[in-house]
Amino acid sequence: MDIQEVLNWTDEQVFTKTGKHLDWLQKSILQGIWQHQDYYEIAANNEKSYDHVKKEAWKLWKLLSDVVGEDVKKSNVFSVLEQVQIYGNHADCLPIGNINICSEKQRSPSYSHSPTPQDSSPIIDLTDAPDLTEFYSRTSELTTLKQWILKDHTRLITIYGLSGIGKSLLTRQLIEQIKTEFDYMMWRSLSDRPTLSSLKNQLQQFFAQSQQPSLPTIIDYLRHSRCLVILDDLHNLFKSGELAGEYLTDYKEYRTFFRQIAKNHHQSCVILISWEKPREIATLEAEKHSTRTLHLKGLSADAEKILRSHQLTDSDKWPELINLYQGHPTWLNIIASTIVELFDGSVSLFLSYSEDIFLGDLEPILESHLERLSDLEQQVISGFRKNQAIALSEQPTNPELSQSELWSAIQSLVRRGLLEKISEGERGMFQLHPIWQQYLKFKLS
Repeated sequence: MDIQEVLNWTDEQVFTKTGKHLDWLQKSILQGIWQHQDYYEIAANNEKSYDHVKKEAWKLWKLLSDVVGEDVKKSNVFSVLEQVQIYGNHADCLPIGNINICSEKQRSPSYSHSPTPQDSSPIIDLTDAPDLTEFYSRTSELTTLKQWILKDHTRLITIYGLSGIGKSLLTRQLIEQIKTEFDYMMWRSLSDRPTLSSLKNQLQQFFAQSQQPSLPTIIDYLRHSRCLVILDDLHNLFKSGELAGEYLTDYKEYRTFFRQIAKNHHQSCVILISWEKPREIATLEAEKHSTRTLHLKGLSADAEKILRSHQLTDSDKWPELINLYQGHPTWLNIIASTIVELFDGSVSLFLSYSEDIFLGDLEPILESHLERLSDLEQQVISGFRKNQAIALSEQPTNPELSQSELWSAIQSLVRRGLLEKISEGERGMFQLHPIWQQYLKFKLS
C-alpha cells in the first residue's frame, strides 16, 4: 500500500462524510506517522509547534474515528486504513463499524485531490524544454531518479555536471516516463535570470489555470496538487570568480526558496539543473531533508553510438577514444567531426599523431568553465598541471595557501565537476582528468 493511495482514499472518505477535504497539515501528520515520525519531527518539518501538531492530530484521530466507525488513534491508524484498502481492492464493500465502505466511489471535485492517470491529463508547459532529438540510454540514472521521485517522494533534486553532458536531455527523457503521475508539469530556464518574484508569478499563473480559488503561495500549490517543476540553467544565478554555488547579490532569495521546498511538507518535486552544485543543497543533504543530488557523468556503452553515427573506423580503438574524452557526448561529437575532417574517419590515425590530447574546438567550452573559477581555485587547479591527483593530506604547493583554503578550493572544484574523488590505497585522492590537464598546460604555458 502506497502512502499517496492512502491519503487520496482517506481524503475521499472524509469528504463523503463531512463535505470537507483533509487540509495539508492533516495529510502531513498522516504521512509523518507512516514514516514513523513522532510529533516533534512532524512539527519541525512543517514549521509548527509541538503543541499545535499534537492538538491537530487529536482532532484528526477523532475525525477518522467518526468516518470509519472505529476508535482511530496514532498507534492503529494505518492498521485500520490498510485493512480497508486491502479489502477494498477485492470486494465491492467492507463493513467497518456501523457503515459500509465501498471500493468503487466517484471522486469528489477538489483542487486538493491529486488525480491518478485515469482522472485527467496533466497540465504541461515544456516551452523551455529541449526537444527529444537524441536519445542516450541512461537507464541507471533514470531508475535512480524515478526511485527518488515516485517511491521516496523527494521534494528537491539537483542534477549537476559539465555543460553539454546531457543533464537537460536526461530530465526530458525522465518526464516522458513519469508525466502521468503529476497534475502539473512546468519547465523553466533561468538563463535570462528572472528574479524570484518573477518566477513565482509565472508559477502561480500556471498553477492557477485550473485551481479555483487561487492559493496564496507556491508551497500551497505544491501541497494541494502533485506538481513537477524543472528549473534549468541554475548556474546563471551564480557568481563567477567565487567558490561554486554562490548566488549573485540580487538572487540570494532563491536560497531561502529552495530551503522551503525541501523542508516544508508537500507532495510535489522540484528539479534543479546546473553546471555546479548549489552550496545550500549540500547543507540540506547534511541536515537529512528531502533532498537528493545526481552528479551526471559521461556515457558508457551509448558513447559508441556517437562514433558510429560519424562512421568512424577502427572500432577496436573506440574505447580508448571514449575514455580519453570522458564519454562526454558533446566532446565526442566535436572530436569525431575533427577525425572525419582531418583523418578520413580513422581513429587509429588520429590517436597515433597525438602526443598531447587534441582539444581543437573544445577549447572555448573548457574556457567557459574555467573562467568561472575563483582566484583560490585557479591557484589550486594550476597545481594539477604536473600532478594528476592530489591528497588532502598534502601541503599546498603554494606556500601562501593554508590547508583550510586548499580544502575549500578542492571542495568547490568537486562541486563544479572538475575534480573527482578516487581511492588510492587508504588515502582519498582528488583527480583532474587529462583533458583539463592538457587545457591548463596549453593555457598556462
